[in-house]
Amino acid sequence: MKKNYLDIIDPIHDFIRVYDHELKLIDNPIFQRLRRIRQLSGAHLTYPAAQHTRFEHSLGVMHISGQAGNALFEKGIIKSEDIQILRLAGLLHDIGHGPFSHLFEEIIQKKKVSHEDFGKEIILKSEIGDSISKNGFDKKLVTKIAFGDSKFQYLNEIVSGALSADMMDYLLRDGYFTGAEHAKIDHKRLTQSLDVYKQKLALERSALYSFESMMHSRYQMFKAVYFHKTVRAAEVMLLEALRLSDDEFGFTSFNLDEYVKLTDEYVLSKLISSKSSKLKRAKQFAIDYQNRKLLKCVYERILTSTRNLGKIKTNELRSSISKKSKIDETEIFVDSSVTPSIPLAPSKKESKQIILISQENGKSSAQELSISKIPVVSAISGFMNILRIYTHQKNRNKVEIAAKSILDGLK
Repeated sequence: MKKNYLDIIDPIHDFIRVYDHELKLIDNPIFQRLRRIRQLSGAHLTYPAAQHTRFEHSLGVMHISGQAGNALFEKGIIKSEDIQILRLAGLLHDIGHGPFSHLFEEIIQKKKVSHEDFGKEIILKSEIGDSISKNGFDKKLVTKIAFGDSKFQYLNEIVSGALSADMMDYLLRDGYFTGAEHAKIDHKRLTQSLDVYKQKLALERSALYSFESMMHSRYQMFKAVYFHKTVRAAEVMLLEALRLSDDEFGFTSFNLDEYVKLTDEYVLSKLISSKSSKLKRAKQFAIDYQNRKLLKCVYERILTSTRNLGKIKTNELRSSISKKSKIDETEIFVDSSVTPSIPLAPSKKESKQIILISQENGKSSAQELSISKIPVVSAISGFMNILRIYTHQKNRNKVEIAAKSILDGLK
């Protein structure tokens, strides 16, 4: 009897089973493009093994989404066909990412567009969606669950949110490939303990410590990896190169056929091979990035909601440091790395509570627990905001003195 699936060896999940209808999506050139977009953009210049891509992460999210779906199916909450829809949504949740992953997001946000908008377009208007429909699935429903828009909130939350397959896979995968020890999470315990209460995703109370551990792991990964000062140095350079070259190359022109050509190496090679005098600075940033000749961090300060430097604006700060140091503004880079300490819900608002299910004498009861009441999690709730000043090596001393003089006096 012919098998209708393939087992893919994966260092995080051992084996990821892929069914024929999923394989047709994976083999499509639009999905294969994700092999050429690194999950952590410039982090490989600090953590050399962080070469993993959106491609294998997407397979991992599909796998964990399926595990979560199976757990809910065994509890009689969802139907078997819902598991297939969940797996497809997990597989395609990142299909719209641009080059350098979240970095490109910082560029296109200014045009009020996100990778999710591109993802919706790709699923609904390309052969990806045609393939979903041919295999008897509702591409509109897959799209809505993939991007948190469906009426089934608990399905949205399996793909993205505080208990999501997305976060479970990226923490495990990023921790493995960077070598960071912070991302050890018990994702199997979490997925097996999922439940549903009033259309929202819930967790068995006995798995609360696994949730606490995952939130702490995420917080530590932001501090140690995602917001690492050298990782951000590389990313600040890429951002500057993309900003300087966008008008020339139209990287954010949003033509879908053009967009799906954009990968990390495609954009870098375009910049490095450019003969345009307008792109001289952008080209140099790209060359320096490729050769790991990175900007230097001369000042760092961790901000909290109660100490936000009087909401000083980045451009004003850059200008002040320039005047004080007598170094040209274009040589000074102000980087404000901000993320909510607790992941966002599918609604894009910070997760405020978790629903815990308890079993006593054969009866189950639910409690909506405020995240602020969970000691380990409440200690890190709020926003993580790291302000850094970067410049080239030759300007280091002057900019450092000016930055300290200006910023150390502010509250």
